[in-house]
Amino acid sequence: MADVDDRRHPSMERSAPSLRHVRQEDMSMLRSKVVLMRLFRSQLAVNRRIRGGLFALAMTAVAVFAAPTPSLASGDLYFVGCEGSYASCQTGVRVSLAEGVCTGASASYGATIVCVDYNGDYVYVKDNDADGRSAMARIDSERGVAYRYCRNTHGAGSWARCNFDWSEAGEKKVNAGILQNYATMPLDYLWRFSNN
Repeated sequence: MADVDDRRHPSMERSAPSLRHVRQEDMSMLRSKVVLMRLFRSQLAVNRRIRGGLFALAMTAVAVFAAPTPSLASGDLYFVGCEGSYASCQTGVRVSLAEGVCTGASASYGATIVCVDYNGDYVYVKDNDADGRSAMARIDSERGVAYRYCRNTHGAGSWARCNFDWSEAGEKKVNAGILQNYATMPLDYLWRFSNN
């Protein structure tokens, strides 16, 4: 009978890995999976932080843009031109008489009368039309605040005074009219002055 060799052939040893070799491959694969899972979880955490930050930014923007401008703070829709920092808008206090240089607008503009007292930077507005609309004055300035609005809400026959503080330098234009609605204010140019 022929001798039987109990040893394995070298090619068989290579094709059938040892148990230790399999465990090392499994451990390496397991480590890779753990690393990938940690990376995935950290990526999720980063995404959550980014989403949270974007949400906070969006809420801040809503809060900022939803806050009323000073002219709207009392719930009053004054005029669309008052929404920017380039304008100063006041509702005048009721007074019995006006002072300063005065001129009136035509009937198309509510026959509004505007007076400017150069010494105190006061603007007076008289409502001469019982149409239920506010009489308006606008002072245009080439320096500082571009537009200063003075509104008389006290009714026909009344005077209102606004107190503006403007630079004496530069030219100013005086306009008068009526506030028809939030977006419409026809104005009549009255006169200009400078160094006052």
